[in-house]
Formats: sequence, C-alpha cells, structure tokens
Amino acid sequence: MEILLSLAVVLLAGLALSRLAKLAKLPAVTAYLVAGILVGPYLLGSLNVQGLGFNTMHDLEGLSLISDVALGFIAFSIGNEFRLSQLKKTGRQATVIGIVQAVVTTLIVDAVLIGVHFAMPDKLSLPAAITLGAIASATAPAATLMVVKQYKAKGPLTDILLPVVALDDAVGLVLFAISFGISRALQSSGSLSILSIIVEPLLEVVLSIALGAAMGFAFNFFERFFHSRSKRLSVSVAFIFLTVAISMISFPIGGIHVAFSPLLSCMMLGTVFCNVCNLSEELMERVDRWAAPLFVLFFVISGAELELSVFTDLAIIIIGLIYIASRSLGKYFGAYGSAKAVHCEKNIVNYLGITLLPQAGVALGMAMKASALGAEGAIVANITLFAVLVYELFGPLLTKISLQKAGEIRPEGKVSARESAQAILAESSRKEHLRKK
Repeated sequence: MEILLSLAVVLLAGLALSRLAKLAKLPAVTAYLVAGILVGPYLLGSLNVQGLGFNTMHDLEGLSLISDVALGFIAFSIGNEFRLSQLKKTGRQATVIGIVQAVVTTLIVDAVLIGVHFAMPDKLSLPAAITLGAIASATAPAATLMVVKQYKAKGPLTDILLPVVALDDAVGLVLFAISFGISRALQSSGSLSILSIIVEPLLEVVLSIALGAAMGFAFNFFERFFHSRSKRLSVSVAFIFLTVAISMISFPIGGIHVAFSPLLSCMMLGTVFCNVCNLSEELMERVDRWAAPLFVLFFVISGAELELSVFTDLAIIIIGLIYIASRSLGKYFGAYGSAKAVHCEKNIVNYLGITLLPQAGVALGMAMKASALGAEGAIVANITLFAVLVYELFGPLLTKISLQKAGEIRPEGKVSARESAQAILAESSRKEHLRKK
C-alpha cells in the first residue's frame, strides 16, 4: 500500500509542478525533477510521514525497476531516430559530430582538471581527474528527448540532435574504458588486469548492440501475428520489458565480467524494428503515449535521488563548478567545430552544443563504476552528482531555448487537449441534433 501511495504522490506532484512550469515557460522535465527534490529524503521525506515522500535513499532503491524500464522505453524511442531514410541525410554528419564532440569534451575536461590537481593535489587526485574527463563525454538522452517531444520540435537541428545524443553514450563508454584503465594503472602498485579494464566496456557496447539487434528482428517476427492495435501494443511493451530484463544479466567468463547496457540494447531494438517493420512509426507513437506516466515517474524519482548533501563540501562545489564550466565549453566548441567541418546549417553549428549539456543516467553509471578507485572514486561520484543536479535542472531549459532560437519550436497554442475534446463533442452533438430534425 505504501508503495502505491508513494507512486500516486510522485505522479501528482510531478503533474502539479508541470502546471506551474508551464506558466513560467519552463520544460515539464524540469518541473518533474524539482517535484522529485521536494518529495525526496531532504525535504518532505525528512518529515517521516509514510506515503508523503521518500524518507530515505533506501526507499528509492525499491523503485529502481521503474527507472530501468522507463530508460528502456526512452532508448526505444530514440532508436526511431535511426531510420535509414533519415540517416541518408544526416548519418555522416551525426557520426562525425557524435564522436568529435565527445572526444573534445574529454580532452578539455582532462586538461582543466589535471591543472586543478596540480593546484589542489590534496582535493583532487590525478586518477579522479582523468576519470571525470571521460564521464564528461556522456549526455542525457532522456531529458533531451522529453523536451523535443513536449514542444514537438521539428527541423534540421532536431533531426541531427537525437542521433548525436544516441551516439554520444556509445562513444562515452569507450572513452570511459580507456580513461578508467589509465586511472587504475596510475593508482595500482600491484598487478592490474588491463585486459579486463579495456575489454569489458568495449565488449559491453558490442554485446548490447548485438542483443538489441536480435530482439529487434524477433520483435518484427512476432508482431506480424497480431492485428489489433491493443495486442500489437502489448507485444511492443513485452519486447521492451524482455530486452531490459536480459540486458540486466551479467556473468564472468575467465577474468572478464560480461555485462550489457540496457540503454544501448533498447536503442538498438528500436533502430532495427523501425527499419524492418513497415508499420513501425504508428506503433512506436502508440508506445510513447502508453509510457507517458512512466516517464513522469522516472524523472520525479530521478529528482528524488539527487544527493543534496554534496552542497556541504566546499571543495566539491568548487571542483564541480570547474567541471561544469569546462564540460560546457567542450560540448559547445566540440559540436561547433565538428558541425562546421562537415558543413552543417548555421543553426546546427550555433546551437547544437548547447542542447548536449544535460547529463544524468549514463554519467551516474560511470561514476558508480569508478567506486573501484576507493576514496578517489567517492570524490568522482560526488562531483558527478553535483554536476548532474545542475545540468538536469538547467539543461532542459537551455535545450528548449536553443531549439526556439533555431526556429524549430512553434509558439504554444492556447487550445488544450481538454478543449479539443469538448469542441469535438459539441460538434458531434450539433450534427446529431441536425440529423434528428
């Protein structure tokens, strides 16, 4: 009962805040994150009233399944952006930008934080600085996708943004593998398995793509046996659940720990399905509508999970601000330079880098893996948490502003879904009245 009550409070809090956000012309995703902070352990949760909020971080751990499933649906939606018809126009540009901006961001953050290490060696170690450089490459696809969908953004910038965000995380995992391997080598005075450090993340990328592709073909095969909209939707949900479940499996082989990325697997599931099924577009839109409440839950829970305790350490705040500034410069100039090099439109060159600022799930996952660095890993985690808090609150708004500047978000209309339904009902009543006459 308490879990259901908490979920109801989470949904209502997110929806209520989204109304205030609309008045303030802020993206709904920002409202959901703020709602999460309000019902989290540091505010309403601290009152210890069961069902009113989340009293401890332990309470949130029981809802991790919702976050995993929601990320699966979000990744599945992003896979829809890799249609071959669209990639023929933007594929080469998106690939170049996706790789270059991630590498440039890592190099800039590495350079700046290594300088901070020499200035403050007791606060930031060299392994921690190098690891943070790799984490900086990751972008949050969920927040970006939600802004695009909320404002129905359309245009060249939007067309290239989502593929770049999707590629960004794959490139980020590879960069993290290399940087984390260097960090462990610097830290370790004993034997170190370079094979497991380098091979494991690379294997994770390859296996995740292979799993997603296999599930995409299987999805297309089974979908053909069902014809009603409800059953086809049920098959879609089942395959997303199945892909998330399988991608959570991990096991050792020799000295290597084999694991999958649910994000990459579900992204590949959506990519394959949208390219092999003729009716995929209609079905994927239906899945998005079905998962809308799940997305609200995901972002409110994400907000509740943000560690506000990082604000108690002045050193973390200072290094965190330096990390945020250097990462922002890396994302902007990395995207600006690479977009210009591949001859993108002016709006893409000017605004793409700003839309790549949000950071969350993948970065936090990397930070958790960095816990293997011991005390230095804890510093990496806290700085990443601080940056995620800032980026998730302000990143979606900056994405919205950039898309507006590029002319890809139209002014919001005054007619709501409720008013549209009332107008349709009134028109039906009028026609029925005329028929009876």
